[in-house]
Amino acid sequence: MSAYHRMNVLHPSPDRDYIPISDHALIGNLRTAALISIDGSVESYCVPNFDSPSIFARIVDKDKGGHFSITPTVPFTTKQNYLPSSNVLQTKFMNEHGVASVTDFLPRVPTTESGSKKPLLPWLIRRVEVIRGQMPMTMQCAPAFNYARSKHTMEIIEDDSSPYAFVSSRFRHMKAMFKSEDGMNLDLRYVVESTMEAVNPPVIRLESLDLTTKGHKGLAASADLNLDAGQCVTFVLRSPPSEYPAFFYSQTPMQSRAPSPSLLSKAAKDAKIQIDGDVPENTQNSISAQSSADIATPPALVPVSSLGHGRTRPVDDPYLTAELIAALLKATNKYWNDWVRKSKYDGLWKEAVHRSALALKLLIFEPTGAVIASPTFSLPEYIGGTRNWDYRFSWIRDSSFILYALIRLGYTHEANAYMEFIFERLRDKNPDGSIQIMYTIHGSKDLEEEELNHLDGHKGSKPVRIGNGAADHVQLDIYGELMDCIYLGQKFGKPLSYDDWVLVRDLVDYVVSIWQQPDLSIWEVRNQKRNFTYSKIMLWVAIDRGIRLAEKRSFPCPQREKWYAARDAIYEEIMQKAWNTDLKAFGQSYEKNDVMDSAVLIMPLVFFLHGSDPRFLSTLKQILKTPERGGLTSNNLVYRYDVKKADDGVGGEEGTFCLCTLWCVEALARAGEYDKAMLRKAVSMFEDFLLYLNHVGLCTEEISEAGEGLGNAVQGFTHVTLISAAYNLSRNLQRLSD
Repeated sequence: MSAYHRMNVLHPSPDRDYIPISDHALIGNLRTAALISIDGSVESYCVPNFDSPSIFARIVDKDKGGHFSITPTVPFTTKQNYLPSSNVLQTKFMNEHGVASVTDFLPRVPTTESGSKKPLLPWLIRRVEVIRGQMPMTMQCAPAFNYARSKHTMEIIEDDSSPYAFVSSRFRHMKAMFKSEDGMNLDLRYVVESTMEAVNPPVIRLESLDLTTKGHKGLAASADLNLDAGQCVTFVLRSPPSEYPAFFYSQTPMQSRAPSPSLLSKAAKDAKIQIDGDVPENTQNSISAQSSADIATPPALVPVSSLGHGRTRPVDDPYLTAELIAALLKATNKYWNDWVRKSKYDGLWKEAVHRSALALKLLIFEPTGAVIASPTFSLPEYIGGTRNWDYRFSWIRDSSFILYALIRLGYTHEANAYMEFIFERLRDKNPDGSIQIMYTIHGSKDLEEEELNHLDGHKGSKPVRIGNGAADHVQLDIYGELMDCIYLGQKFGKPLSYDDWVLVRDLVDYVVSIWQQPDLSIWEVRNQKRNFTYSKIMLWVAIDRGIRLAEKRSFPCPQREKWYAARDAIYEEIMQKAWNTDLKAFGQSYEKNDVMDSAVLIMPLVFFLHGSDPRFLSTLKQILKTPERGGLTSNNLVYRYDVKKADDGVGGEEGTFCLCTLWCVEALARAGEYDKAMLRKAVSMFEDFLLYLNHVGLCTEEISEAGEGLGNAVQGFTHVTLISAAYNLSRNLQRLSD
């Protein structure tokens, strides 16, 4: 039997089932992101921003969610990887007869030394090339606008963004135009090329595809790709600029099939100017006037602009050429290479840390500096369960952890931008002095939750939710994360101004006034408020960091004595009411201190207790026990809490939590400063966890008992804590070796 037959072969089918959550990779442009499966399908994509309605959501409804797939029509195996130190994705399809490669990216252009402004082209680019032999494939672009709720039309029309209107008198160069009833438009264009001598570019014919029997609300576009080695086609999906320049067409006799070399040369030059040159704002690029003899194509319609009436095109709508695609790919890859090269991490797990950094960068919304929790919505924490949430928002809770990771890696620009986003939220506090637990990427407080009952959910996991009803929850721990974020920003980044100190001082005063109140905790329980241990720890952190800031910067602090009294009172209360003398461990809450909760592992990470403190060590050892023995650890992975013992008002089951596993690693590392066995355990648990990263090094939110990735992907909080755990593990190992 050949090696090919021994491999895991995929068999294409019109009734394709769900692809596991972890079998996806992510690409993005700091505005939005696309999730791409190992079989070449865009499964999740919201346009134009992270929190915009989806146009592709196949991952939550395999039939009508919408997809953009490029997949072989014959049995194949697949491999997927990022280009080195990049977020440009490559998927390879292989069998005995051929190998094809699909390169996916959303363009970014490097910042020039002069700081000139370049256009960000909001395009989804998919470059398909056959490397060896033949690989028959099919392309399907089936958008489902507004979470598959809106109807749309599709027509195949002439593509005026090509430097020539048609490639022959019999076969016009066309594009697919999608128009949604809600006003959003998309067009799907393509450009062909040959990468080998004596090989002609492929001929592509776009056709309509009717998927309404599966629940789609409009026609899709498709194309059969019968490519040979050296043939390449690139598809570009975008929302067209709202205003096009005027074009007029004229019948002109021509002599050959090829467009003018000088015409394409000018288009290529314009593409290079877009990427490499200094393009002042509002500058237009253009294809220069050509004579009719210079164009030389068969009788066909061509733009009058190429016949001596030079027209201009906006920089955000250049002519689509193979040269432009090559320039964008090169520039995008350089952007990511240059960015990750700035990392200061030099520990043992560089590959995992840098992939996590690249993943974290993909979750940044550049216009405001906000960082989203995940670019996906409603992926289940348990297959078939109800714990399905929308994570396309920015949580205040994540703030200190995100800032710590960015600072430790040396990314001060991103850290300062995120700090500004945080202070904007402080300037927009609620009338009572409180802040929300999360905001939209634009800073809005409106995150109304809605259930999309027309979608089936990933593998039947319902309901599918958008928005997040937890936005108005009382979760008092956020003040600790926020103050720790501000403290870290002051310590390692931009100094705190007096006006910002006044905002901080008012916030700490507010914390002092409410610290005795119960809340709904970090885990966003949906029933009764309690005095959760984690929340109390973080309220202590909020006041402690306020005191540290006042002392280090000698800021005026009229309520200083009240701050000290409140901080000490919280500490004493936690030690008395959260501690279970029978278990010899800190419990989940004052009311339920017999229930273990891995959130208390945060204690040494925020310097509430040292990792070597006897009470903390006893708690850590209890958590490390299996659930059957009263702990929370299974196969070196850690649960949040036992959902059978702790009623959280949500119901259903869940997997082990990646965040908690990594907190446990870091807690072991802190304890390992005085106990080498603990440090060895930390290394073992961390390296075991790395085995659960997916094929391209990305994390989901949870991991099932069978090792399957669960929850929203890619999960920012997981990657942030991975960076933190790797940094502190590396540091402690280095100390021991010195």
